[in-house]
Amino acid sequence: MDENGSLYVTDWVKDEVRRYRRGECQGTVVAGGNGRGNGLDQLFYPHYVFVDRDHSVYVSDWGNDRVMKWVKGAFQGIVVAGGQGGGNGLTQLSYPKGVVVDQLGTVYVADWGNARIMRWPKGTTQGSVIVGGNAGMGNQVDVLYDCSAGPTVTHQANGIGWYFARNTTSWNSWGFVLGSNSVVRGNCDGDMSNNPAYRLCWHTGGTAGRYRCGSTGNLDNSNSWEKLIYHAM
Repeated sequence: MDENGSLYVTDWVKDEVRRYRRGECQGTVVAGGNGRGNGLDQLFYPHYVFVDRDHSVYVSDWGNDRVMKWVKGAFQGIVVAGGQGGGNGLTQLSYPKGVVVDQLGTVYVADWGNARIMRWPKGTTQGSVIVGGNAGMGNQVDVLYDCSAGPTVTHQANGIGWYFARNTTSWNSWGFVLGSNSVVRGNCDGDMSNNPAYRLCWHTGGTAGRYRCGSTGNLDNSNSWEKLIYHAM
């Protein structure tokens, strides 16, 4: 749904994305709708959709192992992630699902077939793994929530509140909370000088902002403190 209240729906039977403005019954095709295939004007089992502030539509093109971007009013899309055949290389995706895009145009996609979350900066032909991959965490179906711009967030995905924060130059941190608990951020997450390996632990007992940096040995025994977010340099 965009800021105007228009609803965007993926139709994996018709291989298209439709926009429904308030009060509309039929909607308008804004991506795909030209039959199933791998052309730039086609989709193959589209799964998830993300709409940015310019009303560009990003679609996880599941059957084509790629993420497509359709600028508002365009007759065909452009590949912004994957599109090099299904596989586990850094230029590839395997059955992508959830997708979000930040204000810089960086695409974050749940690479379901490879059990990893991939990041694709705008204009690049190769992504990087930010969660999962060889270590794996099961099948990531939804993507993480970027709370870089806000102090407290929760995003539900598969019953878990997922979180990540990123610095556009060199590092990122990630983690999760249980249920609907919120992530409370502090200096550990925003300052590289605190510790080069451990970025943040998070508090689920309230919104008071005490934080711990360093190894797990520095944490107290309070059960209100959850797991440590770990970032490998």
